[in-house]
Amino acid sequence: MLSNQPRVGHKVARCLLFLSFLHINFAAGSSGKGSQSQDDLHVTHNNQLDLREIVFVIQSQSSSFHVRQADRQRADLLKQAHSLTEEWFLGKPLHDEESTIIHHYAFAENPSIFKYPDFAAAWALSIPLVVRLANKVRDEPLKSDFTIDLKHEVALYIWDNGKGPHLTAVPELCTEPEDSPQALYCATTLGSELPMCGEAVNKEDIFVAVKTCRKFHSERVPVIKKTWEKDAIFLEYYSDHADPSIPTINLGVPNTERGHCGKTFAILQRFLSSDVPNTKWLLIVDDDTLISIPRLRVLLSCYDPSEPVCLGERYGYGLSQGGYSYITGGGGMVFSREAVVRLLNSGCKCYSNDAPDDMVLGMCLNALGLPVTHSPLFHQARPEDYARAFLAHQVPISFHKHWNIDPVAVFNKWLRDDLRAKPSDGLNRSAKTEL
Repeated sequence: MLSNQPRVGHKVARCLLFLSFLHINFAAGSSGKGSQSQDDLHVTHNNQLDLREIVFVIQSQSSSFHVRQADRQRADLLKQAHSLTEEWFLGKPLHDEESTIIHHYAFAENPSIFKYPDFAAAWALSIPLVVRLANKVRDEPLKSDFTIDLKHEVALYIWDNGKGPHLTAVPELCTEPEDSPQALYCATTLGSELPMCGEAVNKEDIFVAVKTCRKFHSERVPVIKKTWEKDAIFLEYYSDHADPSIPTINLGVPNTERGHCGKTFAILQRFLSSDVPNTKWLLIVDDDTLISIPRLRVLLSCYDPSEPVCLGERYGYGLSQGGYSYITGGGGMVFSREAVVRLLNSGCKCYSNDAPDDMVLGMCLNALGLPVTHSPLFHQARPEDYARAFLAHQVPISFHKHWNIDPVAVFNKWLRDDLRAKPSDGLNRSAKTEL
């Protein structure tokens, strides 16, 4: 008889927890069905109890054995209650193998020590942490100028130089495909289908503009010709020197060491002229951009070219001070014809030829109220600059830079599709990705 007493105590605790969850689920389920009025929902919300309003009564006896059991039960309940007031930062952790520019070379001596969440798996904050962060944002405005990788920057902000919590790994937050056996143990999964919303757009619908200059004609252009040039029907190289062997086109804009605003705006104007085919989409890339045109064609099936679409990897500048978002140029900038028309009709222009083209375009789009659409499949940096687990559930569209890598080998590993003759250009339909 005495041996049953501890189990009774545990049953009481579990029932209380179960009822708490039952209350939450019941409230959520009722609102989801739309069967409650707004007044009913307000009453339901107001009836949710604060932990301080709940009294736990532990039934026990005077024997020292029962006293010890009751004390243990009391301590366990207090520990559980305390955990509900702690600051928790939960998610699927990612880490850098080496220090990287996209994370401002943070933790350069040991980059793998800092964990940040994979947003594709979902992440969670406890309410006490949310409240503190909300107050911090209100009282201490963010000071960072650039937003490059939000998931890493959010983790840094929460960690707050050791004053805040580290990310706690939660195995149930997963990026497994939803049809995987491992997904049985996951609270979150990813779809196993590629982001195809219809037939891939035709090759004839995309005009590709490559920005280059004379000093890179023999170094970077041959890489494009060995890798992805053959997948584009309409492609032109724009340089400060006309080289008929490539060929390149001189737009009359002098080469600049940094920022290519003058050249980019000349490309936008040429795209709308009768000098090039009339296509629905414009892709602007650097001469050291590696890109999969077949995968881009699949992705563009999800977007309407009659809308002002501006697509790529989105960065931000001064967002907490009323700044703007922009498409970072190295990963590739995709514009619908309508977007180009609105940009040029607005009178937006460069303040200098060497102004940063992607940021100037971001300012223009912001002034026009046109959205910048982010896709994590475009990458401003090399594969080595991203966490392995982050790339593991992607079918990437682009990478950028030839620094310290064999760009042809990188293209073959990450961007080449083996079965090009198929309607979807051979993309592996069991691969995992997200828009």
